[in-house]
Amino acid sequence: MSFTAGALLVRESMVVARLAGEAPDWDRVKREVLAGNLLQMRTASASQRILREVIARLRLLTPPQTRLLLSGSRQEQNHLLWLAICKRYRFIQDFAVQVLREKLLRLDLAVTREDFDLFFNAKAEWHDELERLTPSTRTKLRQIVFRMLREAELLTAEHCIVPVVLSSQTAAAIQEDDAACLDIFPMAAPQLAQARS
Repeated sequence: MSFTAGALLVRESMVVARLAGEAPDWDRVKREVLAGNLLQMRTASASQRILREVIARLRLLTPPQTRLLLSGSRQEQNHLLWLAICKRYRFIQDFAVQVLREKLLRLDLAVTREDFDLFFNAKAEWHDELERLTPSTRTKLRQIVFRMLREAELLTAEHCIVPVVLSSQTAAAIQEDDAACLDIFPMAAPQLAQARS
């Protein structure tokens, strides 16, 4: 549940991704980011926490996905950062597939706090660590997940799902890695079929 360190972290991720390039030396990247305060944080501990989170996400992208992150449009970057988050956090990946995607397929575009709470409670039945979280931590988790979705432009400010049409480059970069990851995006059946072709 360390994703509470930040939401999509677009600016921070792009700073680190540009510095890292396609063949990253993560130790060098860490040193340079922290020495130059490239993430523009007020404290060293905040920089370290955010940098740790960003690197953990970016490491999960394949070289083609990293290249597209560096050269792609803002929308492609958002989609790839959402992919990295879902690869890092099974909880968020499951929420994307089991709640977002399923609601879109039922043409129910509103995502409510109750949807999140039902999902969370179902997960807590199988994971004791979730059951032990305080109500304030649960609220924080919900806020961060919804913020990530808004920043990735998968959810509106009113918590309505924004159906996705992936660029052909993004779909190919995901398909080459793991076609099942296409399910994390709220896509209608024809768009999903096209992304898989």
